[in-house]
Amino acid sequence: MTPPAVIPALARVVRGLSAVFWGLPAMLLFDAKAALEDSWNPVGFGPVLAASALVLYGVHQFGPFQPQERIWTAAVERARLSAMLLLALAPFTVWWGRRPEEPFFAHSMVLLLVAGLAFLLALNHLLVRLAAMLPDEALRVETRFFARLNGTLVVTQGILFAAYLLLMRLPEPQGPLVWILSAMEVAKAWLVVVLALPPVALTMTLLWKTKEVIMTSVFRQ
Repeated sequence: MTPPAVIPALARVVRGLSAVFWGLPAMLLFDAKAALEDSWNPVGFGPVLAASALVLYGVHQFGPFQPQERIWTAAVERARLSAMLLLALAPFTVWWGRRPEEPFFAHSMVLLLVAGLAFLLALNHLLVRLAAMLPDEALRVETRFFARLNGTLVVTQGILFAAYLLLMRLPEPQGPLVWILSAMEVAKAWLVVVLALPPVALTMTLLWKTKEVIMTSVFRQ
């Protein structure tokens, strides 16, 4: 039996899971759209800021749940800080889409990508800690497995991204490397979206599964 005092906090957790579930893919798509082309002049920064703010709102909803658990609250804080950084950097996708030759905007986009990978890692760790406090062993096993898989994907993507940045700084690339770097430079925005889809999809699956477990085991009893 769930204590009555925990019910309001769990209700906020459900709202947070739903907000992050919808905000995460929207943030990815809107950021990619703004970076790929400057065709959103009528709406400006609205879509990218709204999606990032929705994700931050969702993470913020986790705070009141089990505040005495230090490991849980530390996981929430890490996810919140990463989400705040994503919100702060969101306008640079629009600016970089308009002025891709500006080095400051390009460096900000690199920081945005790193912050996005860090947020996915922090969010998956948060979901593992949340599942550990819920009365569903199957959810705990699935969450640990998919979070570990997601962590491997995110770390691998981070290594590939770092290797790409190092290759771009080579003074005179030779042979097939020239063609590979040229192709990646042309399609780099689409490559980011394609590579980000698997970890984002797995994270969305965990978000939805966790929300359904809370709704079934707590609110529908």
